[in-house]
Order: sequence, then structure tokens, then C-alpha cells
Amino acid sequence: MYVGLDIGGTKFQVASANEKGEIIRRVRAETPLQLKAGLDLLHEMIEQVSDKEKINSIGVAIGGPLNWRSGIVSPLHQPEWRNVPLKEILESTYHCPCRIEVDTDAAALAEGAFGLDTATDKSAEISRLLYITLSTGMGGGFLVDGAIYRGFNGSHPEVAHQAILFRCDHPERILCECGNNDCLEALVSGNGIRRIYGKPASELSETEWEQVAYNVGQGLRNLAVIYVPERIVLGGGVALGGGEALVNQVQEFLNSTCRLTPAPTVQLSRLGYDTALRGAIVLARKVSSVEN
Repeated sequence: MYVGLDIGGTKFQVASANEKGEIIRRVRAETPLQLKAGLDLLHEMIEQVSDKEKINSIGVAIGGPLNWRSGIVSPLHQPEWRNVPLKEILESTYHCPCRIEVDTDAAALAEGAFGLDTATDKSAEISRLLYITLSTGMGGGFLVDGAIYRGFNGSHPEVAHQAILFRCDHPERILCECGNNDCLEALVSGNGIRRIYGKPASELSETEWEQVAYNVGQGLRNLAVIYVPERIVLGGGVALGGGEALVNQVQEFLNSTCRLTPAPTVQLSRLGYDTALRGAIVLARKVSSVEN
């Protein structure tokens, strides 16, 4: 049995899976504010999905920043979680290996393993896959030949914190949670949209969605000409809420502006809101194969 943990700023999801990655049992709960309450809740959820069976390995998808080697986490959207030795806690409690990754990297692994249309896609043929989440915040994970792309010293590339030539009716309201006032995340994430437009993404007008789509397109154009991915998958509540209309506008923008590199294919995630959870299961299976 493998166990996957999706630790988000608003919700926890925990699932057990078999050797094929098929989910056996799953539970969901709101994220507690306090660290101790959060850790206690995770233990309860793990016990529920494992149902007293032996756990072979654990995978964790969580917001950054984190150290993927040591498993020490400090997720930005959970203020009380700072320098938490989560890998050590889980391995000492359940006596099995654990692998922890930034949730967008885990989501990228899930898209490569489970998110492709098997009728038309062959994952082995997609060597460059970029996953972007547009939700409470924004992030991305990039796969090169099925492996997570990392920066210098193993650092996680922060694709959401690039500056772009944007369109916005209220530029004075642009403020990123990292402290800068010109980040892409501040324009297209759920929190950014609320700050700029005074309402959730689900209530945006057609004109306001056009601004969001233009800004997403500008950011993805930068990534497309630098990374040259074959496929870009959009996930998260904002992206799924924008739907095919958002994807089509972004695709048209990339088709017209990527002139020296091929425009990637853009699609919505087929895994919906389970992308990070499924990615955590992939991580569990990977760390188990390494240990064995």
C-alpha cells in the first residue's frame, strides 16, 4: 500500500493506493491554522486510509518553499508551518520511506503518469511537459524526459514570480504575497484576482477574463520560448473555472507570438482537483522503487 498526502493551504487530502497507483480509500478535511492541529489531523487521516495495513511508502505534495532532500517544509500559505521536518516525522512514525516535493512538481508527475489521453497521447513521446496551477496562488512544475527539472543547487524554479507586460484596470492593486508588486501570480491567481477585481474568479466579467487570459498568455510565452515545452497543462480552480475559453485564448496568443520557437499545445488538466494528490501517490511509488 502507498499513501499520498496533498497538504494545501485550504484543504488536506490523503489517499491510499495499490501498486498500480489506483486509489483505494481517500479522505478530505479543511486545513487547520495551527501546526500541531495540522500534524495531528494528518496522522488521523493516514490511519483512516491505511486501515491498519502496512504502509510501503509515503509521498507528499505541499506548497513551497521546501528542501526536497531533507523534507523540511515552510509552505507560504500556512504561516505557522515554518522549518517543519515533515519527512523525519512521517518516516519515524510509519517506519517507511517518504518523499516530499513542491505540489506543482508532484502535479507535473501526475500529469505525465495519469493525465494524458491514452487514446491519442503516448507519455514517452512527450519529453517536455510543463504543468501550471492557477488557484489560490500560482506555481509550475516542468518535466524533462519524465524527471523533475530543478534549478541551481536543486532549487525550485518560481515561474509565478516573473514580471510581464500586463493588462489591468487597477495596476495600483497589484501586490504579490512574496512582497513584489509586479509578479504574474499577483495578476492571475485567485488571491490576486480578488485583490484587483474585488471578487472571486468565478464572478469575473468577460472583459475581466480577457485581461486574465492575456496576462496568463504573456507569462506562458516567456516560459515557452525559454523552456520550449511540447505540452502545457493548466490546473487549479482558476484555470478550471476559466475552462476552454481561457485555454483557447491562451493558445491563440502563443500561436501568434511564439515566432522563433514552436508554440506548445495548451490543455486543461484531465485530473481536475486531484492532480497534487495523484502526484503524491506517484512520489510514494517512486521512493519505494528506489528503496527496494
